[in-house]
Amino acid sequence: MSEAVAALRPPEPDWSTITAEELIAYRDAENRFRASAAARVMTGQPDPGAVIDWREVALPGRDLPVRVHRPAAGAGAALPLVLHVHGGGFVGTAVQCDWVTSHLAARLPAVVVSVEHRLLAPGTPLTDAADDGWDVLRHVVGHAARWGVDPARTAVFGESCGALICALAALRARETGPDLRAQVLVNPATDVTGSMLDHPSVAEHGQGPALSAPQLRFFRRLAVPPGTDARALSPLYADDLSGLPPALVVLPTHDPIADHGRRYAERLLAAGTVARLTEHPGARHGFLSLPGLERQAAAARTEILEFLRAALAG
Repeated sequence: MSEAVAALRPPEPDWSTITAEELIAYRDAENRFRASAAARVMTGQPDPGAVIDWREVALPGRDLPVRVHRPAAGAGAALPLVLHVHGGGFVGTAVQCDWVTSHLAARLPAVVVSVEHRLLAPGTPLTDAADDGWDVLRHVVGHAARWGVDPARTAVFGESCGALICALAALRARETGPDLRAQVLVNPATDVTGSMLDHPSVAEHGQGPALSAPQLRFFRRLAVPPGTDARALSPLYADDLSGLPPALVVLPTHDPIADHGRRYAERLLAAGTVARLTEHPGARHGFLSLPGLERQAAAARTEILEFLRAALAG
């Protein structure tokens, strides 16, 4: 990243002392940067073969923005649906993922709906973000003709906290529908219990620049307020992982929560769910949304495209 671009980014706060007001100010400034033209040096350019628009989805008690990616060439028939959820937890925007989401829309082709979920903050726990992902999925599938999608060809795809939201959605969908063809989980957080930081990868990579142990502690404090059932929000500890859609778990090895993904893939396989684990040596947390900084992002994007193309065919 050039010095000029780096200068536009707000300084990282002290995660151990940050106040609610400081969090909101930092989040707003950081998200303005992530959505800026300057940040494309890091986050990559959208695929010219896709058209990108914002829409509002009317959900119970709230209207939620979603970023919709469609193939520019259009299509005569209903397209597959990929429900995408960006990472970040307490900071992040769907715009930061345009490089990968627009590529999937253009190349699958598919309608990719990226959820601008509520971000974690005091009074806005992980349950709210999880409900946003789930409710948008049900809304779009329930109004498939309006969205131009084929509800029988639906997949979920998330990154980091977004992957956690997608894994929870897949568990919900197994019980009530819709039927999902696939789930793509990129550097997923799957454990928000008290053991979240006890995995060996946290000790090994918890001081990295992309994600640190102090950030994880702060994330958990916001995600799981006192009195919340943390296991219910931790796919790693779900009682039954059978009968879930095939999963592609994509991990950067230099990631504090790499073991979250490794253990989750192991549990999926042990339960009889089809799962593929791919590791990218040397890559850092969030690498897929940083193609300008992380050379392995392109290979991961190609694998995700091929996995979804096979899963959503026909």
